[in-house]
Amino acid sequence: MDKISQDVGDIQSRLLDHRPIISAEIRYFVREFEEKRGHRESRLLENLNKMVLETNEEMLPINLEALTQQLSDVSKRLEAANHMAERIQQRELEAQQSTQLQASMEHLKDEWAEFLKEQQRLKEQVDEEHAKTVGELSTKYCEMQKNLTKCPPS
Repeated sequence: MDKISQDVGDIQSRLLDHRPIISAEIRYFVREFEEKRGHRESRLLENLNKMVLETNEEMLPINLEALTQQLSDVSKRLEAANHMAERIQQRELEAQQSTQLQASMEHLKDEWAEFLKEQQRLKEQVDEEHAKTVGELSTKYCEMQKNLTKCPPS
């Protein structure tokens, strides 16, 4: 019975206890990573870390100054472009008002010409009526004068 329990314990330890297998894999990984490669990856990572730190210390202030300068230039250019756009908009508004003014002036000229034509027509009409009335009155007075001259004075 002891032998059976010992065999069952061995089987159980082989099936359920993975520590020996895992420790063997860990030893293989460590040996592969550290011994065979000679800490090459760790040295590369350290070198990369140093390069990143140096770059941050040296390039960041330079890039920050350049960025500030470029932003200042862009801001100035945007202000100039905005000013030019406002001037163009003002000119277009003035041109539009000028065109409206010209159209209004042309309309007023047309109305004035029409008014003058109407006044001329009314003047001619009044002149015709005047001439007709003068003609009628002249005829009437001529007849009256004829009648006066025909009749002897009493």
